[in-house]
Amino acid sequence: MRRKKNSSFVTLLIFVALIAAGAYVYFSQTFERVAPKITMQNNGFWNLKQPLHVTIEDTSGIKLYKITLQSEKGVKELAYEQFVVPQNKFAIDVQPPKGLYRLKNKQLTLTIEAVDSSQWNFLNGNIAVKKFVLTVDKKRPRVSIVNNSYKISRGGSALVIFSVEDANLEEYYIDINGKKFQAEPFYKEGYYIALLAWPVQQRSFRANVVAKDSAGNITKAYIPLYLKEKQYKVSKITLSDKFLNGKIYDLAEEFEETQGVDDKLEQFKIINEDVRAKNEKLIHDVTSKVSDAMISDFRIKKMYPLKNAQVVAHFGDHRKYYYRGKFVSEAYHMGLDLASSAMAPIKTQNSGDVVFADYNGLYGNMPVISHALGLYTIYGHCSSIDVVQGDHLNSGDKIANTGKSGYAMGDHLHFGVLVQGVEVRPQEWMDARWIKLNITDIIKEAKKIIDRR
Repeated sequence: MRRKKNSSFVTLLIFVALIAAGAYVYFSQTFERVAPKITMQNNGFWNLKQPLHVTIEDTSGIKLYKITLQSEKGVKELAYEQFVVPQNKFAIDVQPPKGLYRLKNKQLTLTIEAVDSSQWNFLNGNIAVKKFVLTVDKKRPRVSIVNNSYKISRGGSALVIFSVEDANLEEYYIDINGKKFQAEPFYKEGYYIALLAWPVQQRSFRANVVAKDSAGNITKAYIPLYLKEKQYKVSKITLSDKFLNGKIYDLAEEFEETQGVDDKLEQFKIINEDVRAKNEKLIHDVTSKVSDAMISDFRIKKMYPLKNAQVVAHFGDHRKYYYRGKFVSEAYHMGLDLASSAMAPIKTQNSGDVVFADYNGLYGNMPVISHALGLYTIYGHCSSIDVVQGDHLNSGDKIANTGKSGYAMGDHLHFGVLVQGVEVRPQEWMDARWIKLNITDIIKEAKKIIDRR
């Protein structure tokens, strides 16, 4: 009887031990059952020139991996490594093997295998196998300049029309000193049009059409514009105590950036730099949008928003401010100031859509109109605004009245023209001959060239 009890007790101990061992295996990190994670930064295309970026990771650590490539010549091993110390996460740049570029395959299969250091699977670890089917694209996009404006001046605008051919085209744009200018589809499939701008603060200028396909092949085509340097006024302005205690004091009461600041010069510096930058950022954001819809033409008439107006301040004026002989701050005047009678009516000569109509700090009450192709006009310091965001305007519509809202010493209109968020010379767009030579004629001739192709 006692022997039977002892036998039952041993059986129970063995059963408990088995349960404990099973629980240990099930819950222990040593026996974790999650397969390694394999990722690759790729969209399914490969140009056989740039490396493929692979990442492998696992909580218990990778003990080995292997990468192979299957092509018309069979399977080739590209990488193999067995670690002495398991790695939790690492990256691999898979270089295209020599001779691969001459292959005629349209598709290749990349296989990545990884084994972790877990004791699961009878101490063999968890295994992950991932296959990537890659479409081979070795051909760069074909870019051709169809027509462009003859010249561009510093602070000015120009136009370009070009074509791009590529079966896997991903993006196209114009690179100007590091800034991307977007183009719109134009007239027929494969053709594009864009307005360009040379920022007044930049002395150099170079424009290239850039086309990139899904495989990472890139083509750059230089736009042959004649560059015309233009000199802009540099103004030395002495700040008076009357101005600081008057206009600046009033503005300082208005802006949150100057709350708690009592020093008048510091108030001016904050308003002239920080508040201005904030207001200009809003303008640049609002005027940077370009449609992706195809257009067949772009007709624009000369602009003269204020009848019988006098120019009281020019575009591009580099203003440097001094107080008692000491330099305080600086800014560029990025529009044309026009004045006639007080609260004079402001009208637009071109149709467009109102994309902003509200108060904007130093610019006061300010409507902004989109005229298509990334061309925008702004109207600052208005006493009142007659339009709201979303309105569509026709030529001759009244949009506002001049005033002195914001940072204005007297009743006038701050008239600005922007191309994709870059301020340009309003005088060009107020000149019918300039518009004809640089915009209208370029489009007309481009259509003839496209029709002959």
